[in-house]
Amino acid sequence: MRTNDDSKFSFLLIGLGLAAIGGGLMAALLARKETRESLRESSRKTLDYLNQQGKKLRETTEGIVDKTKELLSHRCCSNDAATEAREHAYQEQGRETSGG
Repeated sequence: MRTNDDSKFSFLLIGLGLAAIGGGLMAALLARKETRESLRESSRKTLDYLNQQGKKLRETTEGIVDKTKELLSHRCCSNDAATEAREHAYQEQGRETSGG
């Protein structure tokens, strides 16, 4: 036959079990929140890093493009100058042969 103390003890065990389950759920929820915050922070750091690297790449690329434009403009000018010099030489040579 059950006594009053036995039922109190079983209720105590049930209460402790429920408290352990509730505590475990709370701990899991907090851990998920901390995990989300950790992931959010690491993704923010990664985006900052990628933005910095993109800015450096953009600056480097702009420098390369500017230098290329400069070199091509000098090359075009030097080709034009060489062409003009060649034409001038042909004209001078033609004058000499025609007796001019």
